Amino acid sequence: MEIDGVEVAFSEGETILEVAQRHEKEIPTLCYDPRLEPFGGCRLCIVELEGARNPVASCTTKTTEGMVVRTATDTIEAYRKTLLEMVVSENREVDVSPLRGYAASELADLRDKYAVNGTRMTGAKSGANKTDENPFILRDYELCISCYRCVRVCAEQEGDHAINVMNRGFHTQITTEFDGLLKDSACTFCGQCIQTCPTGALADKKALRAADEIGDAIPDKTRTICPYCGVGCSVDILTQDEKIVGIHPAMDGPANQGALCVKGQFAYDFVHHSDRLKTPLVRGDDGDLHEATWEDALDKAAEGFRKVNAEHGRHSIYGIASGRAPSEAAYMMQKFIRVGFGTNYIDNCSRA
Repeated sequence: MEIDGVEVAFSEGETILEVAQRHEKEIPTLCYDPRLEPFGGCRLCIVELEGARNPVASCTTKTTEGMVVRTATDTIEAYRKTLLEMVVSENREVDVSPLRGYAASELADLRDKYAVNGTRMTGAKSGANKTDENPFILRDYELCISCYRCVRVCAEQEGDHAINVMNRGFHTQITTEFDGLLKDSACTFCGQCIQTCPTGALADKKALRAADEIGDAIPDKTRTICPYCGVGCSVDILTQDEKIVGIHPAMDGPANQGALCVKGQFAYDFVHHSDRLKTPLVRGDDGDLHEATWEDALDKAAEGFRKVNAEHGRHSIYGIASGRAPSEAAYMMQKFIRVGFGTNYIDNCSRA
């Protein structure tokens, strides 16, 4: 097939968009997520197909031998700009904090690329916010563009079907069963809907607490592995001034491909919590805990292990590693039990 005058190869079943992306052709999308079945709703990915009466959606059109495709003609780019103007005109705002979610700035980036100012088309705003008591997910549907990525990722990737679509046209809304609270639905608070939303209509409530603190600063990203279980999900830790302000799943993570559970997505407050111990505590003869040096604390712990082992045998000692500790700490913990005491009495708190 031919794309923009260049002959390219394709595999059976591939779409025009997939082939174009593989050959580094920029085709804008808003409703597209490579992990989901193509939807063709936003129409931003339209291209000219020789022999076709009208432009076609590249995300849903399968490639065939001899196709001749043009991805960025003046007419196509004008269509895209008009579509973006209509989308932007319905939203309360387009510029949102990057802490809202992984894809939250996609609409803003396209608006800037096509120099859409949002003033040529005006009118009523669609969408209504949902006041939800859950601590994790903000549902700001005044920013929703009905791309349905949240609905589709919940159904196709998670299999939860916790959210769906109600009404049609301008009155389309994303909703739960009987339009109730998210916490009363089948939602597992994995956060996948947040991370696929291209406008920030769904947002990470916990991360947004730090939005005012960091302002326009772009948080640093550090790739690591979630320690909460043995799956090995890849995550990007967002930090500002050495403080964790949010978590993004790694879309290219080999084990998770953008998916996380509720713990991997939201359970990071303990790292900087005011109750977290900063020095070892050792119980004295008076029965109270007192601050101690690491040397004294480790000597005290070693003495206790030796005493129990001598009096009751190796099977009296059992280790439980913490899912909040790094993976290296879990490895050392099992070595300590298996090599140090010759037993397999070791488990992890997050195994269940």
